[in-house]
Amino acid sequence: MFVAIRIRSSIGLREEIDETLCMLNLKYANNCIVLPETESYKGMLEKVKPVTTYGMISKEMLIVLLKKRGRVLGNKRLTEAALKQATGYDSFDKLASDLLSGKIKIKQLEKLKQPFRLTPPSKGFKSTKLHYPKGDLGNRGDKINDLLKRMI
Repeated sequence: MFVAIRIRSSIGLREEIDETLCMLNLKYANNCIVLPETESYKGMLEKVKPVTTYGMISKEMLIVLLKKRGRVLGNKRLTEAALKQATGYDSFDKLASDLLSGKIKIKQLEKLKQPFRLTPPSKGFKSTKLHYPKGDLGNRGDKINDLLKRMI
């Protein structure tokens, strides 16, 4: 499962990149979305890599992201009780397992709000103009979990 984080603003962007960001629901900097691994999403992420960073999220980081930054309709925190009411799942662990295995898609959870709003990373970005590993843009692979940890 992919996770994508928008890093840069849309000033000076080509219109097709801006439209793709809107389709991905990444309208603002420091917004984060969780996407299934499909060819169409891979293509979209490749197109928007001048303004985003993305990679493969681990189960542990997905649980932390849902617990700390998850929101339900009404902008209320995603607690255990709200999780049961909004998704029908008893635990964050079971929900994360089903999301990662592909049994359920995050779009099917209509009461769960996306994108996740993150804070800027502690100790800042390396560079918002260079691609990974010299900077912070583009495909990070599994190293996206380190950045997410600093942003949650």
